[in-house]
Amino acid sequence: MRTTAKIEELDIYVWEGKADIVDRVARCMASFDVEVIRADDVAISPERTASRPSLAIISVSVIDSGALVLRDWQAAHGIPVVWVGAAPRDHDPTSYPSEYSHILPLDFTCAELRGMVMKLVAQIRAHSAKTHESDAMIANSECMQALLHEVDTFADCDTSVLVHGETGVGKERIAQLLHEKHTRYGQGPFVAVNCGAIPDGLFESLFFGHSKGSFTGAVVAHKGYFEQADGGTLFLDEIGDLPLYQQVKLLRVLEDSAVTRIGSATPVKLDFRLVAASNKVLPQLVKDGTFRADLYYRLAVIELKIPSLEERGAVDKIAIFKAFISQVVGNERLSALPDLPYWLADAVADTYFPGNVRELRNLAERIGVTVRQIGAWDAARLQRLLALARSSQPVPAESVAEVVVDRSKWDMAERNRVLAALDANGWRRQDTALYLGISRKVLWEKMRKYQIFDEEPETRESE
Repeated sequence: MRTTAKIEELDIYVWEGKADIVDRVARCMASFDVEVIRADDVAISPERTASRPSLAIISVSVIDSGALVLRDWQAAHGIPVVWVGAAPRDHDPTSYPSEYSHILPLDFTCAELRGMVMKLVAQIRAHSAKTHESDAMIANSECMQALLHEVDTFADCDTSVLVHGETGVGKERIAQLLHEKHTRYGQGPFVAVNCGAIPDGLFESLFFGHSKGSFTGAVVAHKGYFEQADGGTLFLDEIGDLPLYQQVKLLRVLEDSAVTRIGSATPVKLDFRLVAASNKVLPQLVKDGTFRADLYYRLAVIELKIPSLEERGAVDKIAIFKAFISQVVGNERLSALPDLPYWLADAVADTYFPGNVRELRNLAERIGVTVRQIGAWDAARLQRLLALARSSQPVPAESVAEVVVDRSKWDMAERNRVLAALDANGWRRQDTALYLGISRKVLWEKMRKYQIFDEEPETRESE
């Protein structure tokens, strides 16, 4: 029976090993918008698989070759795997790695392959929709609200954007917002590339693509990153890591708005928006001679600076932590628990995260898994996790400076007012906030600013 389901923008990576299956997969999927990539000797970018729906088809003969460390590969790339082997259709699952359940016989038919692919595509879409829904940008702090205002202001421009920020602050998420809010390019693909992970010798193939038969192993034509982003947004993360000779080739494509595949003499006109990001200071790299000035000026038509998690402050830290906890524990289980303990929120607010949101998310996942399995906010266990996280973190100089700040510069009357309100309400912060006529978040900030610790006696000021 002919299927009417639609598959759009899907990458299928095929490790054929000793089995001749790449051409068969390409023929079976020829009527769909699918790119079939022979992956036995190609480095796969996790950034690409994160930005485009992808799945892998792997011959079991690859296991014997030792060319693929299967568990590590699947963990790194996070895409579904379909195994192909000489097994009957009522296969014995013990013949395959136990963590995978998607299996096709070596003599698979096109109908069987398409059915499997469409089943997995539906799962990928469902997961993607859930992830996107839970990945809303949290911006309670003034600096993040100002950044999102800048994003709204420049999102619909066609010019290049350069995003600065420390590791883990969410540069790709800002790039996605710029893409989604663009009237025209937002309807096209979003292609994310980590420039620091481009293997030597594969830059041209990965960025420019190649024609069928252009070199040994090029059994099908391949679109490079430039073509994949046509009509949409190309996001180049860590662009400061590109070698000079690759910067020249990138600049040429940007100037010509065209690309020529390897093995072809016909240029392909392109129309995409470029968003680049770096955690390095590009003007300094220009001075050092490791980054081309002409490329920098071409990229930095609009520049956006993403604040670090420390700059965003306790308000955003706690809100982000709660959002991650909710994702891990699940809303239904979380609603059956008491509210997030004050001491845990305090600890998160006071912890320095050099890896920014990415590191905070890692801590939240560890705590969330513990809470989900135990079904309670187990103080002893969670404090051990917090202590472990803090023991591996350097203390920034500015944090030390905050601790020894001269109290004479504070508004002592305001500090005493907050202390008196806390004491009058038994140090219950929700009640204290209502008593003062402010939100609990504002109370958090005041306590942090004035270094008010739990159950601090009013007499402390007179000591």
